[in-house]
Amino acid sequence: METTTVKSNFKSEEYFINMGPQHPATHGVLRLVLTIDGEIIKKVDPDLGYIHRSIEKMCERDSYQQIVHLTDRMDYLSSNINNEAVCLAVENALELEVPDRVKVIRTIIGELTRISSHCLWWGVMGMDVGALTTYFYGFRDREMINDIMEETCGARLTMNYNVPGGLMFDIHPNFVPRVKKFITHFKTKIPEFDRLLTNNVIFQKRTRGVGILSKEDAISFGASGPVGRASGYSCDVRKYHPYSALDRVTFNEALQTEGDTFARYKVRIQEFWESLSIIEQLIDNIPEGEHRVATKAVIKLPKGEYFQKVETARGELGVYVISTGTKNPYRFKFRSPGFSNLSLLNHIAVGGKIGDLVATMATLDLVIPDIDR
Repeated sequence: METTTVKSNFKSEEYFINMGPQHPATHGVLRLVLTIDGEIIKKVDPDLGYIHRSIEKMCERDSYQQIVHLTDRMDYLSSNINNEAVCLAVENALELEVPDRVKVIRTIIGELTRISSHCLWWGVMGMDVGALTTYFYGFRDREMINDIMEETCGARLTMNYNVPGGLMFDIHPNFVPRVKKFITHFKTKIPEFDRLLTNNVIFQKRTRGVGILSKEDAISFGASGPVGRASGYSCDVRKYHPYSALDRVTFNEALQTEGDTFARYKVRIQEFWESLSIIEQLIDNIPEGEHRVATKAVIKLPKGEYFQKVETARGELGVYVISTGTKNPYRFKFRSPGFSNLSLLNHIAVGGKIGDLVATMATLDLVIPDIDR
């Protein structure tokens, strides 16, 4: 039997499309310029600057107490942890030892902040790939933490509770019982998250084998947090450089080896459990004592260079200070986790489709003001 070959007159052509800066799947005012060949992504160019506010330059004209309030405008979902990073840098420079009560409360607040951030991420992650119900479930549980934060410090998002020397004021009398109530509640909800999304066959097909980042590339790009640990890169600052009361608790570093979108998802689900464990170990053991050490009204760091890093919900945040001995720093530089994590987007997105890019970006968990300072 004779066969004939039909030649197609169609040919593919590269073209460019804009994704953002107001695209709902970009999690903020980030513009991506995509080079597309048919449905396949050939290149991703991030375009920043839409929410730049010169925070680092503002720090040079502010006092050290005022600088703390700028940091929760960067990664606003890790506001308490950002505040803590600046306070630790100042306290270490002054060789100021804060009370044990402060250390424990800071750690509990930090882990509640991590859970709250991951709840928002989980809800939006599902929504990005078409599972709208997750948004309501994630925000339902996050709301309990927001209520605790509001009662503690008066804010629900850009929170200011840490100050150099300790805390603005002591915890509310309801703090301990409300946190314990949340622990009991949330332990029953994480399995619900798994039933709704983690074990969903469609969700797994959208995320397994998509956006793969090798361990070597994670290190090369400076990836940190869940993004790095999903590629098998052990980089949890809480483990290697414990701060506050983290040296008093035991927890497992959430690690996966696949390096794909689903692995980054699983790391954050595991971190739900680990953060709950840390809080459980501390909540009944908050030491008595003062909530703050008195500092001078005008803080002047000794002349020199200082660095402090912490583990935010997105990875390693570094605070680098150059002091000339005056009330204002000569230089204040933030090493934000989002910037390094964004830099690898083109590397893992090329060869995939736009739908894959949306799912991949969701597991990078970008907060644009953290990148675009």
